[in-house]
Amino acid sequence: MIFKIWNMFDKQIYIDRRNTLKNRVSSGVILFFGNELSPVNYADNEFRFRQDSTFLYYFGVNTPSVAAIIDIDQDKEFVFGDPATLDSVVWTGKLPTLNEQAEVFGVTDVLPLIGLTKHIEKAQRNKRIIHFFPQYRPENKIKLHQLLGLSFGEIEKTYSIELVKAIVSQREIKSEEEVDEIEKAVNISIDMHIAAIRMAKPGMLEHEIAAEVNRIPLAHGGDIAFPIIATINGQTLHNHYHGNVIKEGDLFLLDAGAELSSGYCGDLSSTFPVSQKFTTQQKEIYNLSLKAHQAAIAKMVPGIPFVEVHFEACRTIVNGMKELGLMKGDTEDAIYSGAHAIFFPCGTGHMMGLDVHDMENLGEVWVGYNGKAKSTQFGLKSLRLAKPVLPGFVFTIEPGIYFIPDLIDRWMADKINAQFLNFDKINAFRGFGGIRNEENILITPDGARVLGRPFSKIAEEIEKLRV
Repeated sequence: MIFKIWNMFDKQIYIDRRNTLKNRVSSGVILFFGNELSPVNYADNEFRFRQDSTFLYYFGVNTPSVAAIIDIDQDKEFVFGDPATLDSVVWTGKLPTLNEQAEVFGVTDVLPLIGLTKHIEKAQRNKRIIHFFPQYRPENKIKLHQLLGLSFGEIEKTYSIELVKAIVSQREIKSEEEVDEIEKAVNISIDMHIAAIRMAKPGMLEHEIAAEVNRIPLAHGGDIAFPIIATINGQTLHNHYHGNVIKEGDLFLLDAGAELSSGYCGDLSSTFPVSQKFTTQQKEIYNLSLKAHQAAIAKMVPGIPFVEVHFEACRTIVNGMKELGLMKGDTEDAIYSGAHAIFFPCGTGHMMGLDVHDMENLGEVWVGYNGKAKSTQFGLKSLRLAKPVLPGFVFTIEPGIYFIPDLIDRWMADKINAQFLNFDKINAFRGFGGIRNEENILITPDGARVLGRPFSKIAEEIEKLRV
């Protein structure tokens, strides 16, 4: 079967999730779209199907071309989808019916897709509120346009903020069952990283390592959670090119994670030398990056605004760069001015769960900022999570240090933050590359826990894996 009935959790969990959402949205109809199959280069050659995560969270049905409604006022739920045709069965085999799938997740009212149109038209005639959340798939924007008569511009502006806030407040707190799933994905992700660290040899191509990393989650019945970053050019934050030959003296940065068949993800990064050991310079920068990583984790307590955790990582990097002679001046003034962003132009972490960047389709301003405006400062504007962290939050910790030649050149030419930066010494590192370590963190009632089995980031332990 191509689309099996996945029922990782008990039926009652899905019923309770939908009931919780009903209680958090005042009235009206909540509209959900599942995802469609998406062609690669012609209609019958499709990308791997991935169901919308919010649809999975509330309805569980992991098949394309479905929709759902929660009618708050009538306290009813519907799943909509058309039965398979005989032509399709020839190609896919006999699959579970939509009624069979929906029943597993506690939904008994299953109707053809035309029923969705009728239900929405009736709700509109009765001037009822129709709640929908932002859409990232163009085909679902078209469906909204057809159902509600909204232009694409109106769709972007008229989504239900009440619904988005309700979903975020529910999904951001992970249950024990969800944490168990995430931890399984993290452990597979650890296998992916250890395999890369052990196999990399001078003369190999990056894509040879990427291929082995990709194989491991497939062998566990899952897939990669996002396109693999496997590169000797770690200064490019999202480098998906894998065509370079790796050689002695290079640093190799791997950012890769597993996604289970349930949809839950892991997301880890590691950096290691292509040689058996780090050079003295590489180890200095590696240890500083790791120190920032550890400082961020040590700062974690329930209720702390994540932006303070981010600034603790920035503070560690600035102080370390001052010791190395690459920065100067007052540490707090340098952070306030964003001078550290020449080395660390991104954020310290992001939420994760069913999405590797959990719920970001609903809007970073709601997921990471509780509706507050984001900073526009270079570096800080890329921080995806800033709000206070609560027990049940799962997110990444991933400060890094990057020497980006184009950024160095621009800041040198324009004398940006020159009062805090020793450009002559920084310029000597322009061919260094980049370093990032990343772990997945659960906030507990009394602190924080790194998810997954022990996987040391200490430089000497990484070197032992390289032998």
